[in-house]
Amino acid sequence: MQTVALFGAGGKMGMRLTRNLAKNPAYQMLYVEVSDTGNESLAEFGLAPTPQSDALQSADIVILALPDRIIGKVAHEIVPIIRAGVMVMTLDPAAPYAGDLPDRGDISYFVTHPCHPSVFNYDATPDERRDFFGGVKAPQAIVCALMQGPEEDYARGEALASAMYAPVTRSHRVTVEQMAILEPAMAETVAACCITIIREAMDEAIKRGVPEEAARDFLYGHVNIPLAIVFGEIGSPFSDGAKLIIEHGKRYLFKSDWKRVFEPEEVKAQVTAIVRGTPPLD
Repeated sequence: MQTVALFGAGGKMGMRLTRNLAKNPAYQMLYVEVSDTGNESLAEFGLAPTPQSDALQSADIVILALPDRIIGKVAHEIVPIIRAGVMVMTLDPAAPYAGDLPDRGDISYFVTHPCHPSVFNYDATPDERRDFFGGVKAPQAIVCALMQGPEEDYARGEALASAMYAPVTRSHRVTVEQMAILEPAMAETVAACCITIIREAMDEAIKRGVPEEAARDFLYGHVNIPLAIVFGEIGSPFSDGAKLIIEHGKRYLFKSDWKRVFEPEEVKAQVTAIVRGTPPLD
């Protein structure tokens, strides 16, 4: 049995992990929480917090389920005093890739992140479809990276990641740099940005007089079809007219060099911006 100290246990992300790990017989859980709201959430779940110093004395794995902007601060407080061989796990590549984790060669750093349930999960039940984040009912894949530490620690970290994000369909091993390419660059800088623009386009249509229900029904269907076409879920292509106007939209809406967001220096700027809380410089 591994002893796991979960920092931020009563927070939004922490409680998702807590629900899956609290009754898992493979782990002895210690819940570290400093906020009153977080402690109230733990109490509602029938759990009590463990003082940080006590948790660090016995933890085999420390999970930092904390906001990106404070992970570096907390890591610099706890890493110097944990035992050799302990694994420190983060749930996002931003702080590790930005260089916010302190140097210490006798511990392991493991980074993991959920892929979240796929929009193409056609066999999902109604309840699974409402589990947008995953970790409750809907199956999802995960990505994992052993940033540093002995190779056998990859299996140790992957097992915990699979338990806390369950139900998990498959686990992909990547590097921390590759995970940062996936998020923020691909998933947030590009995909979430474009989806935000799609919502703004709907709002603009409504502002110009289209009834809101008509705009929503029309857009939801016209998001679903392009997703299926572009990602190969159906064999039907775009019409010639749609192809023509898609290219017009690209020229009108996007800079010709937009893919530079995937260049290493740009990805590093993005994760640094996330942990510092300030936009990257153009």
